[in-house]
Amino acid sequence: MSALRGGAGPDWVLDEVDIPQPGPGQVLVGVRAAGINRADLYMLEGSYTAGAASLSTFTAGLELAGEVVALGSGVSGWAVGDRVMGTTLGAFAGFALVDARHLIAVPPDLAWSEAGALPVALTTEHDALVTQGGFSAGQRVLIVGATSGVGMIGVQLAKALGASSVIATTTSAAKVEALRSVGADVVVNTANEDLVAAVNAASDGAGVDLALDHIGGELFPKLLGATRLQGTIINIGRLGGAHSTIDLDQLAFKRLRVLGTTFSIRTAEERAEVAAALLPEVLPALRVGRIRAVVERTFGLDQAKEAADLLRANAVVGKLVFTMPEEGDQ
Repeated sequence: MSALRGGAGPDWVLDEVDIPQPGPGQVLVGVRAAGINRADLYMLEGSYTAGAASLSTFTAGLELAGEVVALGSGVSGWAVGDRVMGTTLGAFAGFALVDARHLIAVPPDLAWSEAGALPVALTTEHDALVTQGGFSAGQRVLIVGATSGVGMIGVQLAKALGASSVIATTTSAAKVEALRSVGADVVVNTANEDLVAAVNAASDGAGVDLALDHIGGELFPKLLGATRLQGTIINIGRLGGAHSTIDLDQLAFKRLRVLGTTFSIRTAEERAEVAAALLPEVLPALRVGRIRAVVERTFGLDQAKEAADLLRANAVVGKLVFTMPEEGDQ
């Protein structure tokens, strides 16, 4: 089968590798689409190591959608032919192995390109917003760095779960309308607007209950001023840098809760819990179209460098996705 391999240079290399066979608890998926994430680029650079990426070269990709082709021993709840999506290392290939506990059912009317762009974003944002952040309906939510594929799902997820107001940030005037189109009530362009002043104006001076931060860096300290007394700030990504200097007096006086999160070192059992947490509320919202991936462009595996360079340019709104032919055409 065709696969994109990492670890042999600055870009993925298209190669032919053997089709893997499912072991106990695993499902073999015929991949139809695979979302491209910033973490995929970090793995190329060697600055991000997924739990299973221990070899010098590896089949790249962290999320996929496709049909179940074969089941390993001990797997229940899935059948050959099921439409599924999920997270796993090795998604940029014709076939991929997935821990059965990490699979999510794909609604019948959802396009493969959209389904392939959802698993990382859904699990990341729901885990941060609900499981760690303790979100409840009626709260105000701030999404910092919202025009990424993950951030745009965060906006939709907060709205679908009943946020009273969602404030989203960008640094590009050209991307403002895209955020409004997915449900942001207020959009702040932090390139020319003061984030704290804008959030306070939009919240009657109270600040947001919960801030999801995908940027870090120099913008992070401003989140303390934009978050209400005893509110919560969760750092998810560090596109603006991994280092910040915050005002500890502000942190203490407002009694803020500041958390950090990543999936790179979580166990298979922990990731299974994250996937299972989507079932009660998120999947119903997905089925009725209240949450949809924003896919800017799709690529074939033979266009890997073009896709990577576009993501590196930080010009993307939403997700880039690799699409593969049907199983029989591999």
